[in-house]
Amino acid sequence: MDNSGVKNLQSELVDIDADALREAERVFAQGILDTMPGKSVARASYEETRVVLTMTDGTEYYFYGFLGESGLR
Repeated sequence: MDNSGVKNLQSELVDIDADALREAERVFAQGILDTMPGKSVARASYEETRVVLTMTDGTEYYFYGFLGESGLR
């Protein structure tokens, strides 16, 4: 079996810039938040890997990755 593809993928994963990924997620989250004027949050919860906002109309929004290592508690 040829494992060269797996080794190449592993080297690409190691080279991910965590700060750039966090910033990209922050920008994505801000874009979602910008669509919310006039809506009301019914519930917000912090899970192990994400923040979940549930709006009064039942819509749920999920936010990942921009919290940093310490996260929200």
